[in-house]
Amino acid sequence: MASKMIFINLPVSDLERSKNFYESIGWKVNQDFTDGNAACIVVDDNICLMLLTKDFFTTFSTRPLGDSVGTVNGLYAISLGSAAEVDALTDAAVLAGATEEVNADKRAQEAEVGMHGRTFIDLDGHQWEPFYMAYPGAN
Repeated sequence: MASKMIFINLPVSDLERSKNFYESIGWKVNQDFTDGNAACIVVDDNICLMLLTKDFFTTFSTRPLGDSVGTVNGLYAISLGSAAEVDALTDAAVLAGATEEVNADKRAQEAEVGMHGRTFIDLDGHQWEPFYMAYPGAN
């Protein structure tokens, strides 16, 4: 396991449905950290999602659970290696049931700085923003 990792904990209404969605877009389930309450989704060596049933999620905080479908609670941006990877991930997400959100003004602003990004909303309303941007010093 890497020394520094990011774990994003997301409440989900149907754990199996959400696991299937993320597998459909190419991410893997780590069975060692998956049970009836939670599933570990491996995005890469340093990033994992912890999909938590809503009941289990509420055990992590005393604050009430927000409505991720009707309101925006976070934007999960993920840098990818090319514009084609951005398109492939977003297209796979939409095919798996996500909704693409298109903001022409945002796309125009991103294009001005050499960035290619798209946005999709997963089955539980979580907003993902895959993007590619060539930057000086990139390998």
